[in-house]
Amino acid sequence: MNTTIASNISLSFSQRLVAGTLALMLGLALIVGVGFSSDMAVHNGAHDARHAAGLPCH
Repeated sequence: MNTTIASNISLSFSQRLVAGTLALMLGLALIVGVGFSSDMAVHNGAHDARHAAGLPCH
């Protein structure tokens, strides 16, 4: 049985801007929250990710 769901959703510029801003805020909150975590395994994972992205952290 082939089921195809096609959806053509058109978002306005302001809706895309809000979605992008919320995604950016969530991403930054996760990176900062994990980066300052007291659990060393979590902190080291964020630390390595920062280095892999080419971002300074010291």
